[in-house]
Amino acid sequence: MDAGSIGEYLKFFVAMLAIVNPVGTIPIFINLTANQDKVTRNKNGSMASISMGIILLVVLFSGETILRFFGISVGSFRVGGGILILLMAISMLNAKMSNVKQTKEEELDSAERDSVAVVPLGTPLLAGPGAISTVILYAQRYTSAVHYVYLFGAIVLLACLTALLFRLAPTITRLLGKTGINIVTRLMGLIMAAMGVEFIANGLKQLFPVLGG
Repeated sequence: MDAGSIGEYLKFFVAMLAIVNPVGTIPIFINLTANQDKVTRNKNGSMASISMGIILLVVLFSGETILRFFGISVGSFRVGGGILILLMAISMLNAKMSNVKQTKEEELDSAERDSVAVVPLGTPLLAGPGAISTVILYAQRYTSAVHYVYLFGAIVLLACLTALLFRLAPTITRLLGKTGINIVTRLMGLIMAAMGVEFIANGLKQLFPVLGG
């Protein structure tokens, strides 16, 4: 089989949306751009989304080379990536920002930056380790050009949606409030937790075929 069903790519998009969690990142975005006018804030939001898209697209086409260079099997990477995503999910279920994405030191450093579009917004807040791991794992499923085109389209759509959400950040903050954003973050965390367990289970089956029956 050279490419998955449309449902599988929809699942990839939802998974990436949960991991990137642009809605949950809005409070950080508002805080980092608090002293900027509307035009500059929107520019930073667009640049952050474009940066995220470029990083994930580079990973999409170079992920296999990275694994081969370090001699890492897909099974091992599935287990490692699954554990990483599960740890991030636990933080999101508590409505907190995982240290995997940004540590306290990085948060303080970003507060002193004039430009926050690429770092820390583009990476590691949006295109963080969890998102990068997920792209690599999905890219390994099939080898056809169609498969990569679908993943390419999903990443571009995600970047566009993130840019739109950042542009509407003040409105979304007013409508949802802190409680609403926390609820969305927890829902995304639940999706991530299930996905992390699935990655771990599939990785263990690859490493230990006897587990697959």
